Amino acid sequence: MKRQIIKTLDGSTTIHLEDWNESYHSKHGAIQEAKHVFIKNGLTLFENKSISILEIGFGTGLNAFITFLEGNKKKQKINYIGVEAYPIGTNELLEMNYVQELKAVDFTNVFVLMHECNWNHKIEITSDFSLTKRKQFFNEIDDQESFDLIYFDAFGYRVQPELWSTEIFQKMYNSLKPNGVLVTYAARGVVKRSMISVGFTVEKLSGPPGKREMFRATKNI
Repeated sequence: MKRQIIKTLDGSTTIHLEDWNESYHSKHGAIQEAKHVFIKNGLTLFENKSISILEIGFGTGLNAFITFLEGNKKKQKINYIGVEAYPIGTNELLEMNYVQELKAVDFTNVFVLMHECNWNHKIEITSDFSLTKRKQFFNEIDDQESFDLIYFDAFGYRVQPELWSTEIFQKMYNSLKPNGVLVTYAARGVVKRSMISVGFTVEKLSGPPGKREMFRATKNI
């Protein structure tokens, strides 16, 4: 599949899959989307708490890097697990401009380490931030009550509806601790129905730039 590095409207880069007309992040702004969906409507719910996060679609590492930066500012202890079946290549990594756009040049080594560290091994990025990258298909996830927060950042329903199925959301529900939260950029009715069918309580929230709405789902137990 042909892949192209493109610049989104906020100046940050992403990878565009031409055959699908699908991108890893919003064309309206990769960094803006990550901050709005995953930080503002996810991570901030757990301020001043140690937290375990599961990311569905590690991709370019943008969500992990922004989460590290936010946690570092607040001295928050974060255990981060990123699941990805098809890791990006070194050439693509070198073209991502997140360090510059986030004004985080002092943490360039962290962004590089996040990509160069071994898969399927837990590493301590700092004393407060650990990372485990799991090379795994989403339907192979079998964690039980392990996470406080899930960043659900799979490719869109239009191109990969199987990633938004009831089966996948059952796995997400099972992997969350009681009162755990899942956030995603998606806001399709079929996605909401799948979430509700496995037990989630679903909120519709204002979306990031260029998108009217998004979902936040809670495991209320």
